[in-house]
Amino acid sequence: MLKQEVPLDRVFHALGDPSRRLMVERLSRGPASVSELARPLAMTLAGVVQHLQVLEASGLVRSEKVGRVRTCRIDPAALTRAEQWITERRSTWERRLDRLGDFLAEPSETTDPNHSNSNS
Repeated sequence: MLKQEVPLDRVFHALGDPSRRLMVERLSRGPASVSELARPLAMTLAGVVQHLQVLEASGLVRSEKVGRVRTCRIDPAALTRAEQWITERRSTWERRLDRLGDFLAEPSETTDPNHSNSNS
């Protein structure tokens, strides 16, 4: 299980930065060159490349260089692992909240000895 947690940690780390999330959002629409990814960001091309290295190390992004152009694309498998982890947590909490709701909806018996259910 520990082997699976390391890539997942990297995915969440990579997605923890707003610039990298913006890149992932852009790449979810299709492949893009590094310069396309850099265009909306207020940072140097070297800064963009560093962010892309984090995304590649996490497995979220793959890139290939053809001539002078490096093209990046999303790797859905890494997102799927993160989605599965989140879904498992959500399911657990939904079951717990459903049980709590059922418990709170049950009529409760009062423990006040002065309170009676009869109208004497």
